[in-house]
Amino acid sequence: MQVPLFTSSPDLQAGAEGPQPAASADLLPEVALTLLAGIGPLLTRQLISYAGSAQAVLSAPAAKLQKVPGVGPAVAATLRNQAAALRQAEIILRQAEKTGTRLLYYTRPDYPTRLRPLADAPVLLYYQGTAELNAPRTLAVVGTRQATDYGREQTERLIKGVAPYQPLIISGLAYGIDIVAHRAALQEGLPTIGVMATGPDQMYPAAHRRTAEKMLENGGLLTEYPFGTGPDRYNFPARNRIIAGLADGTVVVEAAIKGGALITAELALDYDREVLAVPGNLGAAASEGCNHLIRNQQASIYTGPADIEQTLNWDNALHPTKPAKAALDPADFTPEEFRLLEALGTGEKQIDELSWRAQLPGHQTASLLLGLEFRGLVKALPGKKFARI
Repeated sequence: MQVPLFTSSPDLQAGAEGPQPAASADLLPEVALTLLAGIGPLLTRQLISYAGSAQAVLSAPAAKLQKVPGVGPAVAATLRNQAAALRQAEIILRQAEKTGTRLLYYTRPDYPTRLRPLADAPVLLYYQGTAELNAPRTLAVVGTRQATDYGREQTERLIKGVAPYQPLIISGLAYGIDIVAHRAALQEGLPTIGVMATGPDQMYPAAHRRTAEKMLENGGLLTEYPFGTGPDRYNFPARNRIIAGLADGTVVVEAAIKGGALITAELALDYDREVLAVPGNLGAAASEGCNHLIRNQQASIYTGPADIEQTLNWDNALHPTKPAKAALDPADFTPEEFRLLEALGTGEKQIDELSWRAQLPGHQTASLLLGLEFRGLVKALPGKKFARI
């Protein structure tokens, strides 16, 4: 059953950088582009890469559009027949403003940095909540809808065990392991994000409405689907890529040999993210998927919170702050090396983000990082992340 979701106050949309506007009229062409049939994330990125902006794409003549790889007469005609999409985009922007929903477009600074490098990530996200989506530590906890007492207990212990690190807990708001993870996070005072397979104004399942309301105060709800979208069964496996992409690591607590949790784990592996699985009794249907991941060395075995700490390099996160590093001397580095070290800053960053921040090609970024690692200035971390030493 689906029911209309509450509307959240714009006052709740204050993240780490303070209150932000829910939506802006200058997003009209971006929203409209997502509403055109057959224009998916990959093609959208291709079009904007060539044209420079969504507005330029919608303004381009058909002949110019057909020069873009992957755009033929039919796609060009769709792009030129945009009046209905623009009208619908205006309605969406008004709904977003009314409900305090932030629209996060992939070219904008507030779009989640962990998702930006992923080719299949949504180009537009709808977000209600207070959590910082670019939190230093993020963890997805997923599993079967038919959770056992063992699975629920392990989920609660897991969340309690990682609570000192204050990670952002991400799951899918579904029955079973997902909702246990969200509720355990709220119990421990951790921010938690529910990635929905519906529009931001729909609650599915309806039984989780009260938990979702609490998540808006310490966490949030995130979806790629526009207002009015119901729980189509095809939306659920698609939303799993957002769960996997937002998280530094994914823990599968219980899973059948087929199902959404294993899809999320496979996506996480495709994104070079860490995957852990909780082992279960042999022959137990709810643990077949986890045991399969461990047996095939697709997931590290989870035996307790220490496994997450070590796998995701959280071991030193609670140590006293070390003295500040000495300022870099540009004379000691090539201009490209210096830009890369400045882009690294004091935190951990993925190689794709570093390439973007330093404005360097990916292959050059990788080569420079290797050289800096040999010089003892940079260390490589799990998940294609790097940090200054």
